[in-house]
Amino acid sequence: MNINSAKSKSLQQRALQWIPLGVNSNFRYWGDGLTPYLQKAKDGYLWDVDGNRFIDYRLAFGPIILGHSYDEVNAKVHEEIERSVLCAMTSELEIEVARMMVDMCPAVEMVRLACSGTEATMHAIRVARAYTGREKIIKFEGMYHGFQDYTLFSTYSPSDTYGNINSPIPIPSSSGIPRAVQGLVTTLPFNNLEVLDKTLKRIGHDIAAIIAEPCLGNCAAIEPLPGFLNFIRDKCTEYGIVFILDEVKTGFRIANGGAQEFYSLMPDLATYAKALGNGFPIAAFGGKSEIMSIIGHGVAQGGTYNNNKPGIAAAYATLKILKEQPIITTIQKRGQRLMDGIRELLEHSGVTFCMSGYPAMFSFAFGKEKLTGQRDWNETDKELYIRLIEGAIERGIMPDHDPREPWFLCYAHSEHDIDETLSVMNDVIKTVL
Repeated sequence: MNINSAKSKSLQQRALQWIPLGVNSNFRYWGDGLTPYLQKAKDGYLWDVDGNRFIDYRLAFGPIILGHSYDEVNAKVHEEIERSVLCAMTSELEIEVARMMVDMCPAVEMVRLACSGTEATMHAIRVARAYTGREKIIKFEGMYHGFQDYTLFSTYSPSDTYGNINSPIPIPSSSGIPRAVQGLVTTLPFNNLEVLDKTLKRIGHDIAAIIAEPCLGNCAAIEPLPGFLNFIRDKCTEYGIVFILDEVKTGFRIANGGAQEFYSLMPDLATYAKALGNGFPIAAFGGKSEIMSIIGHGVAQGGTYNNNKPGIAAAYATLKILKEQPIITTIQKRGQRLMDGIRELLEHSGVTFCMSGYPAMFSFAFGKEKLTGQRDWNETDKELYIRLIEGAIERGIMPDHDPREPWFLCYAHSEHDIDETLSVMNDVIKTVL
């Protein structure tokens, strides 16, 4: 990329001495000499260490729903940490956060808190296994449910390694995952009712849980086909399977009640993180009282930092703001204008493409007119997408460099930001396409 990055490059060389890849999450690594390093972030913007300002559409991979360093959230955090930061006792604020989540999320009757999305999905799967007395789970290709071993299969690998669509092979997405775990995971193509139905007829009574994001959150936010999520719901009921809806990305983002509200869907359990705390470390899982109430009765779940005051305070403030102000509707309006604007620019260019996702988190891909799953997406022109995104970054617009990751919007993104973004995208599309 043609951008001033001397300080970022220097920091990356320093970091490589002590941190693998020079970053603390593989997703933050863009490549040698390409990885940006942060100076500060505020509202809908961030500045790298070289002083470049960007309209931020990464938003920390989705947690920032209000805006970076949002004043009302920070004020509540500061207020609470003056009282305590971490204690081995439960506070009233935790009860209020749980109450608000139950009020906002249609399928949630009881809640337990955690610190990350990975923890939330890990705990939910354990509870589902304990509740059903079964061990195996089903997940869908291209879906990411955190870095725990049980779900890190067929997530990032080339889909030509996944086997025939009628009998997929679960492919571990990392070395270090025990081979024994593979036998507990069945991976299936997203949006394929026929394959799911056949699989359940064969092994349905051995399955503890089906875990699914509402969309492919780490694969261009590909949406479910009409009826697919409800089909999962019906089949889980039929076979006595726990339906875990992973709302780590969609929760409190595509609607106040997340995908449950958006799709009128009632899973058995749901997992949350990201937008729950507007960037502070907080996560949760919850669902039916009948299932959740087994925790503590022979079922272990805990964590020293589950009630860390910064995260709890941030969640309280964020949920309160979401309930009282038109946050989501504003984001939807501006996000829809951005989606429509990019779609119009791409249509005028004559390139074959498709849009996917929601106004608050969306993406687009080249070379296909429709996407239903990761196998389709892997056939798109990802190099062209990256060239387009690098052109946008050079001009001060920063979606993620990884074409799998959606564009995210927050409440702090203004109409002027949308205007500027569309102007830049018009320039980039004319240049690259």
